[in-house]
Amino acid sequence: MGMTDTTRRALLMTGAATAFTLGTVSFAHAADGDTDPATDGVLTRTVRGTLPPGSPDFVYLPVELPHGVRELHVAYAYERPAVPAGTQGNALDIGLFDQRGTDLGGKGFRGWSGGARKEFFVRADDATPGYVAGPLRAGTWYVALGPYTVAPQGLAYTVTITLRLGPAAPAVRPVYPPERARGRGRTWYRGDCHLHTVYSDGRRTPAEVAALARAAGLDFLATTEHNTHAAHGAWADLAGDDLLILLGEEVTTRNGHVLALGTDPGTFVDWRYRARENRFGRFAREIRRAGGLVVPAHPQATCIGCAWKFGFGDADAVEVWNGPYTPDDEVALAGWDGALVRGRWTPAMGNSDAHRDPDRVGTPQTVVLADELSREAILDGLRAGRSYVAESAAVSVDFTLTDARGRSAGLGERLTVPADEPVTARLRVTGAPAGGTLRLVTDQGVLHTAQGVDTTEWTTTAAYATYVRAEVRHPVTAPPFPGALAAFTNPVFLDASGVA
Repeated sequence: MGMTDTTRRALLMTGAATAFTLGTVSFAHAADGDTDPATDGVLTRTVRGTLPPGSPDFVYLPVELPHGVRELHVAYAYERPAVPAGTQGNALDIGLFDQRGTDLGGKGFRGWSGGARKEFFVRADDATPGYVAGPLRAGTWYVALGPYTVAPQGLAYTVTITLRLGPAAPAVRPVYPPERARGRGRTWYRGDCHLHTVYSDGRRTPAEVAALARAAGLDFLATTEHNTHAAHGAWADLAGDDLLILLGEEVTTRNGHVLALGTDPGTFVDWRYRARENRFGRFAREIRRAGGLVVPAHPQATCIGCAWKFGFGDADAVEVWNGPYTPDDEVALAGWDGALVRGRWTPAMGNSDAHRDPDRVGTPQTVVLADELSREAILDGLRAGRSYVAESAAVSVDFTLTDARGRSAGLGERLTVPADEPVTARLRVTGAPAGGTLRLVTDQGVLHTAQGVDTTEWTTTAAYATYVRAEVRHPVTAPPFPGALAAFTNPVFLDASGVA
């Protein structure tokens, strides 16, 4: 089944659209029960075509599933011709929707592997990681092709669909991790809320990630696979009194990535839209209705489609530090601080975004003050900004503002004082890098530094500083770029009361 010139012209004319549907793949004879015994209950169809430059974000290949299908298997391949330097080559993602359709919102969603796999299967009792097991009901299913980038020569692809007929195995009901661990009461808990496994484009199993999280001294983690919730049922046996596991998804759009963090089990969040379509607010509300936080990820990343373009009006927090500290993170930190100066505060987080070796789980990690080690308490602490980010469990930060009467405020809190009353900022760090710098930052910039120490104090007033936040930096290695962060805090706010 090749692509006709008419189809190619249609794709070119609808290049600004988000989706296009190809001709249907039919298994009509199987529906009639008139199958060739020589096939041994296995039916295969192969589709070939070429997607031109400017193709829509998603191209759907309808597949008519007859009754009596035990397993659906899909394999695909595509050509990667040489391209001139500076020109993007071919990259083609793939996923699956069932007979409930491809409407935005995902009722028919059955899995997504992006470009991480070249084949997958779905059965009632099992599925390839990233795909959702369940009934294979008769009707029109859809193989979703996502031309991420297309070479000037076009993207020639082959999709092979194989049906295995016969009685389906009983469906397996997923089991999810508990929403509470024993914990240590009200204290600081460490977590990594951006992690990938074999359920999307990672190379580690959930068990390997859980072991690395424990080794890194974490109290909680979040599973955030790209555009799928299929891993939610893979973590129950890995949680424990010492490790809380939150569920979620990295919603990977063409205009940036966002973490749906701490959502209800089985929550799927659609990703098939761009900023120009003005649809993100709908899905931000869906994340919150599912009990989760909306967290734009690596907002200044330079990979194609990675930088955040939707604005921060719907964000509950923002991932300012992603993985080993780089200039991208420095730019993200500056942008976050600029919003603080303008009076718009979105609590900051840091996560590893670890995929495979040598990515380090827990580098960085968010340290949050919570009443207990539970989903609700951790999300409350993150939402309130009672948190700081550290490069490892070796680094701890204690930062407060105290007025002349002994009243104090911590991270994410406000201290209301007369405008000219002295307020003392106290920063104490455990595990600060040798030769590093402690910095106190306000809306005017860096106003206090201390070199090679682990404690410092500085006095200011509410008239002079609307907030104070702290940074712990490694020694400078490449001036004028400041030393890489070892830790940074959310702000403590100063409100001037105007009275003595």
